[in-house]
Amino acid sequence: MLDVDSSRLAKEDGHWTSLQDTRAGLMGSYGLMRAALANNNAHWLWGEFRNGDFQATSRSDLKAVVNGDLNASYPLLQSITSWRAFYAVINSASLLIERAPEVLAADKRYTEVNYKVDVAQARALRAFAYFYMVRIWGDVPLITSSHDGSFEMKPRTDQQKVLVFAESELVAAAKDLPYVYGADVDDLLPGLYYGYNADRWRGALFTKISAYAVLAHIAAWQSHYIDAAVYTDFIMKNYSKSNIAYSTISDLTSADGIFNGASNNPIICFGFNDLYGESTANGHIEQLVLAAPLIDKQTPDLYVPKDTIATAFTDPNDQRFGLDTISGLSRTNYFVNYSGETPVFSKIKVLKGGSTNGNFAIYSSNIIFTRLEEITLLRAEALAVLGQRQDAITLLNLIKKSRGVQTFADGPDKDLVKEIFDERRRELMGEAWRWYDQVRYNKIKASNAAFNNLISKQGIYWPIAADVLSANSLLTQNSYWK
Repeated sequence: MLDVDSSRLAKEDGHWTSLQDTRAGLMGSYGLMRAALANNNAHWLWGEFRNGDFQATSRSDLKAVVNGDLNASYPLLQSITSWRAFYAVINSASLLIERAPEVLAADKRYTEVNYKVDVAQARALRAFAYFYMVRIWGDVPLITSSHDGSFEMKPRTDQQKVLVFAESELVAAAKDLPYVYGADVDDLLPGLYYGYNADRWRGALFTKISAYAVLAHIAAWQSHYIDAAVYTDFIMKNYSKSNIAYSTISDLTSADGIFNGASNNPIICFGFNDLYGESTANGHIEQLVLAAPLIDKQTPDLYVPKDTIATAFTDPNDQRFGLDTISGLSRTNYFVNYSGETPVFSKIKVLKGGSTNGNFAIYSSNIIFTRLEEITLLRAEALAVLGQRQDAITLLNLIKKSRGVQTFADGPDKDLVKEIFDERRRELMGEAWRWYDQVRYNKIKASNAAFNNLISKQGIYWPIAADVLSANSLLTQNSYWK
């Protein structure tokens, strides 16, 4: 029986013959990217908790991340310092790019338009994976095909070359990416997409706006603010074509808001839609920050101290969090239990089935990489650096007004760049931007000697996992962590 091939196994030589194969390959690439971000809550450990506003209550491994002790010997740190999950995304995307032409030739249902859109998404996902890795590790191996030699023996590539590749891929992909999937409103991809209409694909796939958002962040990360201004200008002029809109405070903080289910508002989103059985216990910020009274867990693993909250949220009318100086009452959109010993960060709270046991809670919240408010503030940042103060102030005040905060009035002693980053801190808290914002801010200001020393010595990057280094003799550890 062992010598007989199973009829239930799909062989490689029978794959890439129908549009079902391209759909499976593409959706698999998205799933791998979601896993790379979600596993061990890495998305937030990389971007939110390192040197951020959150403090750990008791877990030593989380304290190591918060304090920047990134080469400590904890299984969690060994896991999130490995880049293998991202190369799974890259390989999957490269495979689709290479093999999709076979489906185009073999399956008459697979149209030229469908093929171009699929390949554009794969190129955009691959470029996004490279940009994401560069922010974490700096120089990473650049692999551009699924059969590009043996990965184990591929050396690291200078990050500037990697980002040039990512930018060129995104520019090319953007030409073929639609604004909307599964609708007749977009000439690039009219009609249903893989048999589904626009409702099924809301916020789920890379659009033309998504590609420009990543381009804008690649430019800003390199301090190329002229390019960042160009890319964000395109987004601001065209976001409505993707049915994207600004989110109200209710959209942002309610359990059924933009972090739950399908929504057009996230520009780049990796969803865990409970409607499709995608709720999980791992891969959500709630797992680390929620506690009573929202779930049956007495103390969160990570919390924002009261003095940090008071420093960040200075306007009592702020709809996200404001403290009435007379009554002492607080708004609870971002925090609950503020009067207790440990405030609970409750901005994102997408629970399956309401209150559950804290050790076995199930969550359905989306991983939102960027949304319109974030891009608006990024554009304000770029314009402020370029000296276009009034336009930057207009964008900054657009966000402030939407959250009930007193608007920014310019003056000779006003620090516009600081004010923009302070607003990003408030608006994007819990969305994995805090660390990267600190890097960009200190590159601009160059006034924090300790942080700028960290930048110059490449301490802003993470160490590379020991198992990755041991598998490839051509790799070298980041110099700061040797």
